Amino acid sequence: MRRARRRGLAHEAADRIRESILQGTPPPGSPLREVELAALLDVSRGSVREGLALLERDGLVVSEWHRGARVIGLTPEDADEVYTVRGALERLAAHRAATRATEAQLAALADLADALERALDGGADPAELLRLDLGFHDLVYEMAANARLVRAWEGLRSPVQLFRLARARHRPYYRRASLAEHRALVDLLARGDAEGAARHAEAHVAASRDSLITALDTVHNDNSSDLDRLT
Repeated sequence: MRRARRRGLAHEAADRIRESILQGTPPPGSPLREVELAALLDVSRGSVREGLALLERDGLVVSEWHRGARVIGLTPEDADEVYTVRGALERLAAHRAATRATEAQLAALADLADALERALDGGADPAELLRLDLGFHDLVYEMAANARLVRAWEGLRSPVQLFRLARARHRPYYRRASLAEHRALVDLLARGDAEGAARHAEAHVAASRDSLITALDTVHNDNSSDLDRLT
């Protein structure tokens, strides 16, 4: 874990801890001890405490009375909570985006879908595919033109990223299916079909949630490829 710079220590500490969590060290469910983190980052315990509070707001960390902070778990219950809320947000974002997106935004969204396809064809690593995928969803929220909706998504973005990175595998079937769903959403938004876009976005997330929960239920006994459909 890289040491925090001296400027904006709480935010720097949060950034470094977030970076490590998303790289899998510490793994999901692990305790986050202020004394150890302060030594690793070369900052005060107060800065670490503030940084952990920022990460709790982002949904990557949970704090419990008398037990301290820990990285969120990757349990079926966690998945259900995160993806159920995400489905509602994506439905609203798609519905609004269909009637508010500019031609430039629609073109940029189509370009991102093209970039995803090129990345798949080129055998890009999971981190790059995730970057492009989240960029696609970020843009849909931007197109929705609602600052509070964007902030709600930002509160889920890191947990979604953690689920994706923790369970990412090279499975072209699921990746191709996800790409097709992204292209279908682009088409619905371009046609201004608010209801169709909303249903499609919600269904896309629901399918991801269901397959993820099934995979997590059996992960200790079965290396199911369902783990890969996390977008």
